[in-house]
Amino acid sequence: MKVVFYGTPEFALPTLERLIDSSHEVVAVVTQPDRPAGRGRKLTPPPVKVRALEAGLPVIQYKSARDPELLETLRPYAPDVAVVVAYGNILPKTLLDLPKHGSLNIHASLLPKYRGAAPIQWAIVNGETKSGVSIMQMDEGMDTGPEVARAEVDILEDDDAISLSGMLSLQGSALMVEVLDELEAKGSLESTEQDHASATRAPMISKDDARINWSLNAEKVILMIRGFLPWPRAWTMKKEDRYAFTGAEACAAEWLPGNAFEDRIPTGAVLEALKGRGFAVKCGEKTAVLITRVQPPGKPEMGGFDAVNGGSVKIGDLFE
Repeated sequence: MKVVFYGTPEFALPTLERLIDSSHEVVAVVTQPDRPAGRGRKLTPPPVKVRALEAGLPVIQYKSARDPELLETLRPYAPDVAVVVAYGNILPKTLLDLPKHGSLNIHASLLPKYRGAAPIQWAIVNGETKSGVSIMQMDEGMDTGPEVARAEVDILEDDDAISLSGMLSLQGSALMVEVLDELEAKGSLESTEQDHASATRAPMISKDDARINWSLNAEKVILMIRGFLPWPRAWTMKKEDRYAFTGAEACAAEWLPGNAFEDRIPTGAVLEALKGRGFAVKCGEKTAVLITRVQPPGKPEMGGFDAVNGGSVKIGDLFE
């Protein structure tokens, strides 16, 4: 079948790769415009564009999917189906209906849970133990179309948003090719309407979402640190200085001073430094978290104990 592929970030690459290697023909790739990146703000192409050009595929970039010229650009390709993976723009009905068999989307959750822009991050932050990918026939709603296939995965205790994203991108790529093979063989797909009453949201993340509330228990703080990688990263303030945390684990009470959980010591206080491992911070419900990776203000990311050795963090410091 002739496929138009919509995608932008690294999450979409495994699906593009599998489509290139499959019996189906990718006739065009639609991706977001090049954008400034890095300290030099150099104009940088998205990962999908780079791979598509390497494969000799036509690349189409528009600021808005609602630009009528995009529809006219795609029309001559006469696609049988569109495959959409983290494209980053809502497709209007005219584009959804252009292919003969409509448009299929890989969504990184078990729908109807976690509809929206950040399903992987919120699943981890909320402490889910299972996730997965859903392939749906797209409609005009936000992840509301009928589901045609799904695959479930366990969220491991040490998973963060980076590792879970990698796992789901591979799972989704394999499942999508299976769905396309079935569509080509049968000429149609069976689908199941979502239970809209059970839907939950996974809205776009802001930097404020990632600010740590130290009155939460240590488990929830750890989930925030894992869930908000690689962006915006869980963070906190120490007076006027901003610290970002990129690694954490549970901290046993026996590693701490005997008075660590007295009421006079506030949550957010640095309780102890553990050689070679990190520093402990008091959390709510008489718990503490061991910070193993941190980026102090104006410095590169480093180990938690290295931050203590370098003087960026001291026992008795208070994170707000």
